[in-house]
Amino acid sequence: MADLNFLGRRIRHARTQAGLTLAQLGAEVGIAPSQLSLIENGHREPRLTALDAIASRLGVSVAELIEPTPPSRRDALEVELEAAQSTQTYRELGLPEVRPPRTVPDDVLTALVGLHREIERRNRLAIATPEEARRANTRQRLHMQDLDDYLPEIEELAEKDVSDAGHTTGALTHRTVSVMAERLGLEIVHVDDIPHSARCVLDLEHGRIYTPLASIPGGHGLRSLALQAMAHLRLGHEEPEDYRDFLRQRQEASYYAAACLMPRTATTAFLTRARDEHDIAIEDLRDAFGVTHEAAALRFSNLATSQLGIPLHVLRVAGDGAIVKAYENDGLPLPVDATGATEGQIVCREWSARQAFARRFRTTEYYQYTDTPGGTFFEATQTGTTGADEFAITVGVPYKESRWFRGRESTVRTISRCPDLSCCRRPDAAVAERWVGHAWVSPRVHTHTFSPLPQGTYPGVDDGELYAFLEAHARDRSRPEH
Repeated sequence: MADLNFLGRRIRHARTQAGLTLAQLGAEVGIAPSQLSLIENGHREPRLTALDAIASRLGVSVAELIEPTPPSRRDALEVELEAAQSTQTYRELGLPEVRPPRTVPDDVLTALVGLHREIERRNRLAIATPEEARRANTRQRLHMQDLDDYLPEIEELAEKDVSDAGHTTGALTHRTVSVMAERLGLEIVHVDDIPHSARCVLDLEHGRIYTPLASIPGGHGLRSLALQAMAHLRLGHEEPEDYRDFLRQRQEASYYAAACLMPRTATTAFLTRARDEHDIAIEDLRDAFGVTHEAAALRFSNLATSQLGIPLHVLRVAGDGAIVKAYENDGLPLPVDATGATEGQIVCREWSARQAFARRFRTTEYYQYTDTPGGTFFEATQTGTTGADEFAITVGVPYKESRWFRGRESTVRTISRCPDLSCCRRPDAAVAERWVGHAWVSPRVHTHTFSPLPQGTYPGVDDGELYAFLEAHARDRSRPEH
C-alpha cells in the first residue's frame, strides 16, 4: 500500500474536486464519515474493496490515488512542514507542532516552510565546526578499526559491477569505467572549469559525471573520481544529514572506487602469492593495478587483515610531520589530542615517516624497524610531492609480521619513546640554554589556521560556484549542435 499520508491527501483532493463532503462520499461508498476522515488524515489504511469503491465514485483510478506524491502544491507544503517538525533539530527547540488548518493562506504556509528550510540549512553549516569535524573523523576511524577496515558488502558490489562491465584481468581501463557509467545511464564528461572546491560533479538531471581534463593534485586519478561519483548512486547515498554522515559517504565512495580499481579476488590472489614468496611490497601492488602509491597502501589496509590475517598501520604524513590520514589495528601508539583525533598531530621524529624525508635519494621505498612503547614495528615508507608540499606514505606491521615483506633485511632501527616529551619534543637542555635569548625565528604560518571550516551542503564545496557550473553546462547541453 502507498504512503498513507499521500494516499489520504489524494483521496481528499479528488473528493473536493468532485464537490463532495465526507458525509456524501461516505454514504455512497458505505463508509462512515468518521472512518473516511481517518483515512484522509493518513491514520487508517482502507481495504482494497473500499479503495476501489472510492476511486470509482471519484472518477479516478486506484493507481492515481496511490501515487506517492502530494496532489497539490498546498499538500506538498503541508507534507514538508510535517517532516520538518519531526526532525531532531526542531524537537530540540522545544516548540509545539503546528498543524495549520485549511483556512491558513498558502503564502503563510510557504513562509513557515521557508523558515524551516533556513533553520535546517544553518544547522548543517553549524555542525561543520573544526571540533565537530575532528570528533566525527575520530569516530569514523575507530569504527573502521573495529571492522578491520573491511566492508564486505561494498567489496561484493564492486566486484560484480566490474565483472558485469566485461573486465577480467589487469588494470581497469578508462573505457571500462565509461562502460560502468553507461550501465547507470551516465556519461563521463571532461571539462576545464570544475569548481575549484570540487573534485568532480555528478549531474543527476542530465546524467553526467563532470571530471577535470587531467588528474588533479593529490593522486586522484580520473578513473577513481568517476567511480566515486558512481558509488553515490550504487550505494544509495542521499544528501548528508551531518558531518559524520558526510565522512561515512565519502569513505564508502572511496572504498567502492578502490575495490573496482583493485578487485578483491585479483588483489587477494596477488598479495597471497607475494606473501608466500615473502615479498609483499606496496610498490608492486601499485604497479600491477596502475594506481597511486597511496591508493595501493589504502587498498592493502582493506585486505591485509581480513584476507591475509596481517594487522597493520597506514599513515599519510605531511612534510612537517603532521598526520593527514591514519589507520591502525596493530597497536601503533598514534599521537592523539584531547578529543581522540590524530589528524594534525605530529609523529615522532624516529618513525619511518619522518626518517624517510632525511634521505638524499628517494626513488625507492625506505625500510626500518621502530621500537615504540606499543612494541616493535617494521615500516616501509615512500615519499612524494604535491606541488610545493612533501608527503610520506607508510605501511607498517608488528615485528613478527615483517617476515612477509620486502625490505625485512633492513638494519636500520630507531627507538621512539613518544609520547614521552624527552623523546623528540623537548630540546636538549644544554642546547636550549645556549640559544635562549640569542635567536629569533619567523615562523611559516599556515593560512588554514585562520580560516573557518568551509561551509556548504557538502563541507568544503562552494554552493554558489557549484550551481553556477551546473547551470552553465545545462545551457550548453540544450544548445543545438551545428
